[in-house]
Amino acid sequence: MERYDLVYRLYDEHDTKTLQEFQEFVDVFPPVDSRVALEHWQDATEELEARKDEIRSSFAAGETFAELAARATRDQAFTALDLEAKYDRAVNVLVLDVDETLRSAGGTDNEIPRETLHMLTEFYEAGVPIVICTGQTLENVKGFAIQGLGSEIVHSGDLSIVYEAGTGVFTPGHGAETKQLLYEDLDAEIRDVFDDVRSRILPEAPERLRRGCHLQGNEFNVTMKPNYETGSSNAREIIDEALVYLIDLLADAIGVAVVEDENETDHAVGDNGDQRIAGQPIRDWTRAFYADQDPEIRAVLEGEGAYPELDSPTIPEDLVNVLERIDVAYYEADAAEIGSLELNKVVGVERALTVLDVADPFALVMGDSKSDLRVMEWVDENDTGIAAAPEHASRDTLEHVLETDELVFDRGKSVDVLRTIYALNRLARLE
Repeated sequence: MERYDLVYRLYDEHDTKTLQEFQEFVDVFPPVDSRVALEHWQDATEELEARKDEIRSSFAAGETFAELAARATRDQAFTALDLEAKYDRAVNVLVLDVDETLRSAGGTDNEIPRETLHMLTEFYEAGVPIVICTGQTLENVKGFAIQGLGSEIVHSGDLSIVYEAGTGVFTPGHGAETKQLLYEDLDAEIRDVFDDVRSRILPEAPERLRRGCHLQGNEFNVTMKPNYETGSSNAREIIDEALVYLIDLLADAIGVAVVEDENETDHAVGDNGDQRIAGQPIRDWTRAFYADQDPEIRAVLEGEGAYPELDSPTIPEDLVNVLERIDVAYYEADAAEIGSLELNKVVGVERALTVLDVADPFALVMGDSKSDLRVMEWVDENDTGIAAAPEHASRDTLEHVLETDELVFDRGKSVDVLRTIYALNRLARLE
């Protein structure tokens, strides 16, 4: 219990709250061309160092405890102690979702807060690689990564971007391994399905969807986004409609590219031109399949009057074999998307870790969605990391985090978990 006693002493005997205020001011002080402001920053820096010196002289491991007190609150420090006692190792790679995790449209103007960006630079300088793991396009992620972290970090060779939820991996500074298009490894029949959906999705969309949605500029996944503010009632209505349309378009593409076979005796074309298997429209089978996979999708289909009434609940095996390889994702009031289940964030993260040469990973995984949950479950099953999520994460994601280490943070406050892990890594250095 010696470390616990030392941490109790640290926070009982020193004004750590004021110390943290000085540290945050010094860290995120904006670049200004003002002599008075710079003098104020210099005064704060000197006061910060003086307060740290008091702690340095009070503990045998003074530098560790000075940094702990300056970066972490009392609760964060004790959480870090518990994590260190449980896992007995430091985090050696960060795996971070972006939207509604590092940044939040509800509280940070959809930008990553400066204190969060600064903590990421602290990890980078400590030699901890960063994997940005997102459903966004590569160009979007590169843009805000360079803007927020700087070109030096992005191109350092210690940062990787897993984009479009695992369809590609971009790790600058690694030669031939810098950009890897994982979707090129998929079977031709699956690629044909995605090509068909992508080519038809806007031209064949009803006028309301064409006006209310746009197609995200993905390399492989097909994602419909609202032309309204994310989270608004208009966005929710249009994305619910888009989900049904996307599922039906996927069913048509499967019927043309995969299922249709002249020798397939139970395949037929209905009077209205719809593709049928076992007497039922492929659209109905497909709707039923994804409704069974995800309660949120079922709720949308029911709300849109699109939940199918099937004569048989048993979906034909040949169709199931294809549908099980394609993911339909619904993000309420945000996006409707299809992707490959063979190319998820786990696959992308594994490839990123290989390129970054993280042979024995112990990762902090932060995210809010079902795609992030897969990574969290992967590190949990393999004892290779811990998970954290915002309080507004999807139900299953939040349940997983609460059942493991309870690293739940408030909207827009991802920095709180980063500070806890920073404290963990500092404490893990102590003998």
